[in-house]
Amino acid sequence: MTGTAPPILEVSDAVKAFGAMRAVDGASFAVAPGSITGLIGPNGAGKTTLFGAIAGENPLTSGRVTFDGHDITRLDAYDIYRLKLARTFQIPRPFPAMTVLENVMVAALDQAGEKFWNTWLRPGRVQRQERQVRERAHEVIAFCNLTGVEDNLAGAISGGQKKLLELARVLMSEPRLILLDEPAAGVNPALLDTLVEKIVEINARGTTFLIIEHNMDMVMSLCQAIVVLAQGRVIAAGTPDAVAADKAVLDAYLGEVAA
Repeated sequence: MTGTAPPILEVSDAVKAFGAMRAVDGASFAVAPGSITGLIGPNGAGKTTLFGAIAGENPLTSGRVTFDGHDITRLDAYDIYRLKLARTFQIPRPFPAMTVLENVMVAALDQAGEKFWNTWLRPGRVQRQERQVRERAHEVIAFCNLTGVEDNLAGAISGGQKKLLELARVLMSEPRLILLDEPAAGVNPALLDTLVEKIVEINARGTTFLIIEHNMDMVMSLCQAIVVLAQGRVIAAGTPDAVAADKAVLDAYLGEVAA
């Protein structure tokens, strides 16, 4: 990561309103390429709503989101995913009646078999690509320590394994930026150590992370930069040490945790 590189993600004056209520209220911040950046704040601060807007699931009421030089404010979720921005969810959303392997395979981009006529007109191409996708899925599953459950139904694996499955699925698109929504929630300490290890390894390969997390020990040790959201507004941004010493943060969030 270089200090002179332009941000990979910029959120400018973001507003997301639901009637008269503003869940996100003029939030602005930037994420440096190659960084692990934390997005923290009290419950109800608007963090997950903002994630949804960035990822194209819930378009902003006003404001702008720029990713890797592209204005993605009005793009839908699939087009944003194709640009190499992917997200996970606080509560994992696998296809429960499909195996772990099938869940990972279905996340691959631009599969010829998605167009039904290709199965009739270009069966060889579909089969070759399916073999390539399967091989890639095996690699990603092994990386995420899920080989032992890859033939299990996704609905039957543990909560921590489902978090790793969420990560495996987004890795199939080879994303440049991953939005992680509370990766530590509901994960036992052993699997959490594995998850943190994988985040660090993926980041070392050049992938940027923006992480919502309430586990402050994890945030302070893992993140190089932190953005603090309260009542839909950014109240602080900077290094972990600077944010931890900020009075507004202590009043709005960290002091609340300590109490």
